[in-house]
Amino acid sequence: MQEQQNPKERDLKSDLPPGQANWKRWLNYQSLVKQIPFFLFLALLAVVYIYNGHYADKTIRKINKTAKEVKELKYEYIAVKSKVMFQSKQSELVKSDAIIQLGLKELEQSPVVLKDSTGRN
Repeated sequence: MQEQQNPKERDLKSDLPPGQANWKRWLNYQSLVKQIPFFLFLALLAVVYIYNGHYADKTIRKINKTAKEVKELKYEYIAVKSKVMFQSKQSELVKSDAIIQLGLKELEQSPVVLKDSTGRN
């Protein structure tokens, strides 16, 4: 059986060469209405693509900000650690006022070494 065609489509096909009749069929109102879901899908994909680009940029900015904060905290950690190491030296502990206020004083004798009487380590 031959497909039923409406008269307008038959007239378009008869007036144009064989290759151009297909393009005219794509551009008529009915075929455009049939393609609306596809166009909406393409629009949705475009929106998702744009959103993904913005989200990636935002994430990269967050990563860079966090890396900068980590670097600053690392520098602060190194500074505090060196200060604590300096202040915990015996010569610096003797000089500190906190030791004097607690009533502690420096040993004048060498410390006694305790050994295990059972001979175990």
